[in-house]
Amino acid sequence: MVHLSVTPVSSLADAPVWIYASGLVPSQTVTLHASLTDERGVQFESRAFYQANDAGEVDLKKMPALGGDYTGVWPMGLFASLKANNKKFHRLMKRDVMGSPFHIQISLFGPFKILTSPTDVPLATCTVERWYVAPGVERFQIKTGRVRGALFVPPGPGPFPGVIDLFGGSGGLFEFRASLLASKGFVVLALAYFAYDDLPQSLTEVNLEYFQEASILLLNHTKVRGPGLGVIGLSKGAEIALAMATFLPQIVAAVCINGATYMNGAPLCFRDVHIPAIPYSSERIVITEMEGMATLHVWGDPHDKGHQASAIPVEKALGPVLFVVGEDDESLKSKLYAEIAIARAKKNGKNNCTLLSYPGAGHLIELPGSPHCYISPMQKSPLPIQWGGKTEPHAKAQEHSWKEIQKFLELHLGPPGSSNL
Repeated sequence: MVHLSVTPVSSLADAPVWIYASGLVPSQTVTLHASLTDERGVQFESRAFYQANDAGEVDLKKMPALGGDYTGVWPMGLFASLKANNKKFHRLMKRDVMGSPFHIQISLFGPFKILTSPTDVPLATCTVERWYVAPGVERFQIKTGRVRGALFVPPGPGPFPGVIDLFGGSGGLFEFRASLLASKGFVVLALAYFAYDDLPQSLTEVNLEYFQEASILLLNHTKVRGPGLGVIGLSKGAEIALAMATFLPQIVAAVCINGATYMNGAPLCFRDVHIPAIPYSSERIVITEMEGMATLHVWGDPHDKGHQASAIPVEKALGPVLFVVGEDDESLKSKLYAEIAIARAKKNGKNNCTLLSYPGAGHLIELPGSPHCYISPMQKSPLPIQWGGKTEPHAKAQEHSWKEIQKFLELHLGPPGSSNL
């Protein structure tokens, strides 16, 4: 009898799983198929072709995929290579992190199948749950003073290290990274800063007083250990995270993922500090063969002497900064920006910056197990944005960087709590 198992059946979204099939005919060719329907009804699929061993087994920990959406030994390949079935350029992203997990159905088909239909009967199926929040984590909507966002608090008396979580230039509020970090034992504020609730609909300036107000709010929480906070940001959020680490005494550790180290598009204001922005050169947008927009050359050259006033003075940062960059980022020259910032810090006698650089990784370095998103629409953009990256190295970058980010935060903020999922 054919048997298919996925272990564990229920886990946090960043946890690895083990897919194993038995009871097959020796040397039988089979198709493993993964499918998921997101909260907007978009179906994602992936498939890989395997050959059973002499014992009639397929073990994804040990055996290579012969073809499909990936090849070689890759236990999480089915998850990392999920692609939208009928909606072009759709990004898989969990919105309701508290109410439900993603349900991923793994099916085993006897023959070789590139496409499956509802009439195809699998040899075996198994459905797994991928949660973005651990049991006991609480979510609180934040609308205090000017601050807007969502606060995630782990179970237990605490105190726990506190982290502010920022995303990029599309605005709004993204919670999936904050909820998962809270599941690791951090109190995390997913912070919106434009295009959300009653906040401004566009980002015309970065006023650090707003981010300081959010920092003080988080530090005053009874379950936050202090005396300082961490901040993590992606893209525009990384640029702001670096500015927060530079000017706000509440921030003692910063993780900057694929962001600029100069102010771009919107100037920075904080008390008597004003850093002008390098204007975007929209006429340098390249329309690609995929009918997406490559923005790599829209950003001003940070080597240009006329742009030096826009540099964020990272040497003033009180604590360490971890730069995480994808070398195949097609949105901005994130590695170049990070290297310039690190050189500036060293020139001023500071050795508090670390670089994690990943060949083949694109712009959207997110959570382990998240499908690689090469291109996707962005709010207010007339065409999809091309983010870059190649599926396998990008996925491996997500796996490695997520572990390193947690180590970095724990090292500089103190030990977190623990989850039970």
